[in-house]
Amino acid sequence: QVQLMESGGGLVQAGGSLRLACAASANIYKMAWFRQAPGKQRELAASITRGGITNYPDSVKGRFTISRDNAKNTVYLQMNSLKPEDTAVYYCAAAYYSYDDVDFWGQGTQVTVSS
Repeated sequence: QVQLMESGGGLVQAGGSLRLACAASANIYKMAWFRQAPGKQRELAASITRGGITNYPDSVKGRFTISRDNAKNTVYLQMNSLKPEDTAVYYCAAAYYSYDDVDFWGQGTQVTVSS
C-alpha cells in the first residue's frame, strides 16, 4: 500500500499562486493531481511520469506546472494566475499503468480562490 500525503492548499485571491506538494511512500511511475469542484466530477489537473513527461488539460495549461523529485518521492503542483473556477479539492494520485485506473489516492487538500 502506497501512502500519499498532500500539503499546501488554502485560500488565495484570484490572480494569486499556491504550491501543492504530495509526498509518497514509494516511487510510482505515473503521478498526477486531480481536482473535484462541488457538484462536479473529479477531473485530471496535471500528470507526470517518472521520466518527466507532463500533460495538462486546456483549462490549466500555461498556469499550472507539475514537477517531481524522484529522490524525495514528492510531486509538486505550482498553480499561478488562479481563478475562482480553480476552487476544488485537489487530490494526489499514483498509477502503475494508467491515469484512468488510479491505484492510490491522497486524502485531498482544499484550494479556494476568492474573486
